[in-house]
Amino acid sequence: MPAFYDQIGQEHHFDNTPKRIVSLVPSQTELLFDLGLEESLVGITKFCVHPYHLKSTKKTIGGTKKIHFEKIKLLQPDIIIANKEENTLEMVEQLKQLCPVWVTDISTIDDNEQMISDFGRLFNKRTDAQKWNDKIRFAQKDFMKFVSERPIQKAAYFIWREPYMAAGGDTFIDELLKINRFDNIYSHKEGRYPEIELKKIRLEGDPDLVFLSSEPYPFKEEHAFEIGRSTHHAKTVFVDGEMFSWYGTRLVKAFEYFKILQQRIE
Repeated sequence: MPAFYDQIGQEHHFDNTPKRIVSLVPSQTELLFDLGLEESLVGITKFCVHPYHLKSTKKTIGGTKKIHFEKIKLLQPDIIIANKEENTLEMVEQLKQLCPVWVTDISTIDDNEQMISDFGRLFNKRTDAQKWNDKIRFAQKDFMKFVSERPIQKAAYFIWREPYMAAGGDTFIDELLKINRFDNIYSHKEGRYPEIELKKIRLEGDPDLVFLSSEPYPFKEEHAFEIGRSTHHAKTVFVDGEMFSWYGTRLVKAFEYFKILQQRIE
């Protein structure tokens, strides 16, 4: 019986290929679907909105932070797919009573490739996993060529308000900002998503660009004005949060989106 290791180092053993999957992460639900595992998906969260039809064909078991344990138990899963950042440790420990809980940990493109390869081995979808990793590598290479001559610009990427919070270092968002040649002014600030005092934004980097993510907070024009006036000359841009924070197969679409974004900020 081969041993499988997830991205936080947990060792897993399976007598057979897991057939009943519960996914606790929207981007990983999309990945599992793209790997041809729609029939194996038995439970998803209320935030798993891609592809849209899964909301009407799969059992919803709660959110990413709060799940309905009994609903998951009734689904009799062979494996539950979680994520270190999206889901809580307490949730993972509780769910281990039911079956193995596979935990991913994604901060870089390499982590993402590893996750897809792991799923390929876990679910006997190696060929599909390899095809998607090849697509992502090609899309990234093409995009890197596209932005190679563009100047590096200082940026801040806001995800929340009251209190204001931004993406810091060691996050997937930070990785994608770097690939876009955006220098995240909060990458060295303590914490993955540090709280931000707007009055200090000039002292802490005075960005050229301020990105307001479409998720998890619904920023509006008045928030853009509030943040923008705290900077010296920053351009405030509303961006699709899924493209910056969803990993898995979403990256293929993200690189095309980034081309459009780059043209918007010229």
